[in-house]
Amino acid sequence: MPDPRPPDLRPADLPGDNVLSDDPASVDIERSDVVYPGVVWDIRRDAFAYNDGTIVREYVDHTGAVAILALDAEDRVLLIKQYRHPVRTRDWEIPAGLLDIAGEPPLLAAQRELAEEADLSAAQWDILAEFYTSPGGSDEAIRIYLARDLSATAQPFERTEEEADIEVRWVPLDDAVDAVLARRVQNPSLAIGVLAAHAARARGWRTLGAGDAAWPRHPKSGIAALS
Repeated sequence: MPDPRPPDLRPADLPGDNVLSDDPASVDIERSDVVYPGVVWDIRRDAFAYNDGTIVREYVDHTGAVAILALDAEDRVLLIKQYRHPVRTRDWEIPAGLLDIAGEPPLLAAQRELAEEADLSAAQWDILAEFYTSPGGSDEAIRIYLARDLSATAQPFERTEEEADIEVRWVPLDDAVDAVLARRVQNPSLAIGVLAAHAARARGWRTLGAGDAAWPRHPKSGIAALS
């Protein structure tokens, strides 16, 4: 039977139905301990059975996060610059935040973060991309939303700490892609977000997911906040 999908949405150079996709895996966790309780996230040590033996690994036990690529009617992306202490850099980013409120669905978290970091709301929300930030050392998963049909919130949000001196800039999507490809910006949510948006726009936005879709690939997908 012919593949009903448009050519640009079909898996390239893969035999038959062998679509390129990550495979969830289940292992027997023999022991799991928090070895360092952190201010924002913890360090966890797991011992698990794998390949006829026991492996011990330590990793950042993370809540997960959402990020927002806000795109206006002129195809400009909202970028913010703020200080990030581990890399001693004020880097350009897209608005983002932790899934650290119990029971809050990720879409609502994204809407809250866009208001808190950019004083914006959006009438149209779609899923643009998802990724693991560092799967060898952290279980952090990030979902990037595409927010469109933007408007200002009724009141500006009062920001503190690193967010107190946020710099805001509207950048044409193509210019943001150029900055990523020239390695002038390093933030992963920004890089993945603008490259995914550029590719999705070229496909008529047909690759987008529903904003309220479930997130089964999140490592903590069983918790209420991700249902």
